[in-house]
Amino acid sequence: MSTVSIEQLAERLEQVRLTLPGTVKLIAVTKQVPVEAIQAAYQLGLRDFGESRIQEAVVKQEQLQHLQDITWHLIGHLQTNKAAKALDQFQWIHSLDSLKLAQRLDQLAASLPIKPKLCLQVKIVPDPNKYGWTVPELLAALPELSQCQHLDIVGLMTIPPYGLPDAETLAIFQQARQLAEQIRQQSSLPIQELSMGMSNDYQLAVQAGATMVRLGSTLFGKRT
Repeated sequence: MSTVSIEQLAERLEQVRLTLPGTVKLIAVTKQVPVEAIQAAYQLGLRDFGESRIQEAVVKQEQLQHLQDITWHLIGHLQTNKAAKALDQFQWIHSLDSLKLAQRLDQLAASLPIKPKLCLQVKIVPDPNKYGWTVPELLAALPELSQCQHLDIVGLMTIPPYGLPDAETLAIFQQARQLAEQIRQQSSLPIQELSMGMSNDYQLAVQAGATMVRLGSTLFGKRT
């Protein structure tokens, strides 16, 4: 459950907006956040919401069908066998982390009226606790990814290892931005979006060029 009142949410949101350039999209991460808090955030002007688990998202989306201009972002790991459901429920998938998953999504998206938007999840530095391509793996996969004609692969998503000093975290975000430039030069993928930065490090991500930040506890308080 969210631990903040609507008044506190409004105050927190205002503080966050003061720190974000107009070029940065704020995605409210609503994992374990009740529908009432999502409705409150909507009333305060938020339209982009991120969920980690498809099952939890489906329940909320059914209750919020009347809010038709919400954009839903899948930010958690996606298993290949849940790819079809993810395409049904989300306009954005930030966690495209393997060629197998990309090819499955591409196959499924052939029948969709619009291309889903995707970010490639990359591990800039080794991290056994995270999913994602290593940089060499991702660069090697670019020819095959470029052939996924039914997907709109538009960004990179990265999550630094927890507990790093700020300088190291900033360096990882800067390397992600440089990687996006490298991919644009080496492939036909229009990598313009950088989905990076969460509650504990989003200001560093913005400094490094993030275009989307994913904030949960900063807005909704600690999850209980």
